[in-house]
Amino acid sequence: MERGVVMVEASKLEKVTIEDYMALPEGTMVELINGVMYDMSPAPLKIHQDISGSVYFKIRSFIENKKGRCKIYAAPFDVKLNDETIVQPDISVICDPFKLTRLGCTGAPDMIVEITSSDYSHDYVRKLSLYYDSGVKEYWIIDPNIQKVTVYLLKDDYAVRQYDFKDDVPVALYGGELVINVSDLLDEDDNI
Repeated sequence: MERGVVMVEASKLEKVTIEDYMALPEGTMVELINGVMYDMSPAPLKIHQDISGSVYFKIRSFIENKKGRCKIYAAPFDVKLNDETIVQPDISVICDPFKLTRLGCTGAPDMIVEITSSDYSHDYVRKLSLYYDSGVKEYWIIDPNIQKVTVYLLKDDYAVRQYDFKDDVPVALYGGELVINVSDLLDEDDNI
């Protein structure tokens, strides 16, 4: 099943509020974007989880080794971008401690990483626009299907860079001091 709008009939498509989202049963996998809920099920594929876990570990280790102030969170983790939008990026890096609450993050993370699954327009169009408008500085889309990493630098000098999985991809947030090579993170049994 592909990710889609939770509401079924367009005639009944009403704006959903943050309160509606917060009232959902625990474990409900949806994102609220501009007042519309998007289904996030089914569970991600193994390669998605392998990449997500490895990238998370690489960034977290870097932060800890440098005694950095940024925090990193993996999905599910609520990121409230505005009064109509709560997303759950695969990985969020937040450097402003005042954005963190007991419910998650309020405001734009400094860096977001998404690993694509089947609905490309969700990550490459809808979320790209949302993250740009919200003030995210660096947005990575890791695409196992085409073995590419697309990096969007969304602040100051807007830039888009694309890398192969075998390339060293610099994390701009850390001035390129941290690089991630997706191929190096994968096991031999990861079929891509």
